[in-house]
Amino acid sequence: MAPVMERGRFEHISVKVNENDLETGAVKILRIIRPEWQVANIRFKLLTDGITNKLIGCLPDDAPEQETVLVRVYGNKTDLLIDRKAETRNILLLSQKGLAPNLYATFENGLAYKFQPGCTLTKETVRNKEIYTLVAKKMAKLHKVKVDGVNNPKPFIWKKTRDFLNLVPEEFSSLKTQKRFTELGLPSQSGLNEELIELQKDLEKLESLVVFCHNDLLLGNVIFTKEENDVTFIDYEYAAFNYQPFDIANHFTEFVGLDLENMDYSADFPSEEFQKNWIRVYLAEFNERTAISEAEVEKVYRNVQKFVLVSHLFWGIWALIQAEHSSIEFDYLLFAKIRLDEYFARKKDLLKGKTQPEATAS
Repeated sequence: MAPVMERGRFEHISVKVNENDLETGAVKILRIIRPEWQVANIRFKLLTDGITNKLIGCLPDDAPEQETVLVRVYGNKTDLLIDRKAETRNILLLSQKGLAPNLYATFENGLAYKFQPGCTLTKETVRNKEIYTLVAKKMAKLHKVKVDGVNNPKPFIWKKTRDFLNLVPEEFSSLKTQKRFTELGLPSQSGLNEELIELQKDLEKLESLVVFCHNDLLLGNVIFTKEENDVTFIDYEYAAFNYQPFDIANHFTEFVGLDLENMDYSADFPSEEFQKNWIRVYLAEFNERTAISEAEVEKVYRNVQKFVLVSHLFWGIWALIQAEHSSIEFDYLLFAKIRLDEYFARKKDLLKGKTQPEATAS
């Protein structure tokens, strides 16, 4: 295998990394993409924020932090959920446009890419005006990305959600998981399918704009670099054309974080005032004009509230699949319970004509 001679060059490496021995696997990747590095001098740092994949940072002792290479190993069976070829194409496209970190290489069950210095967002920093302004503008720029050969894009969300639903097991292979599923009172596959049919029928009537979306903009996928006064989006696993208000709604649903013991949508979901301020910044960047009317903001805001439903249903179903397959220590069934409970609560409120749900205990 020929080494990668230039930092901007991309290569596929025929290596499979054992998710339980990341350092050994990372060394195999680094020998190809960083042949000048001395293995004995490389420091490894396991990053533990993710709930889908495993990630390790790699850097020689004498190198600056920005030279860090991140090696990401896909979670067990995630190829059932994610089109890896599309992910690679997306990262390459977006890195060329300055919207994603440089991709150094892919390997059999993961990829290696450039480290972006900075801090991932928290429940507090995501509300900071300086930072949320950067996020709104960056999302608007992403939504204006054009893909060669795609002139009439279709939203990925309905087919993707249906594909996910088909992967939800009728019965979990683990008796313990099946018992917990029953105890939590989670809905059946057929019940979720009825919700999806109804939701698609209602939301297609909105005729929302279809744009290129990130589709998974949780707090850990946004890095704020103070020195550059900029934010970077990472992990484009689900990037695809989708409804514009979905990407915004999905980001807002992530304001509660991933700490299951402290996920409280009644307390941490952004207020109407915050959302409208955020949307106003977004529209100014997206439309490339400063004069944004209240009517424009209101229309997007109302559509976003409806697409919050889609986000909750989508990730609730996703979590049921992860509960069957993932080897990561995370209570996916509880996560599914929280997201699907929010779906049904918000749906009830929207049917009453309310855009914000009533405050309830988490």
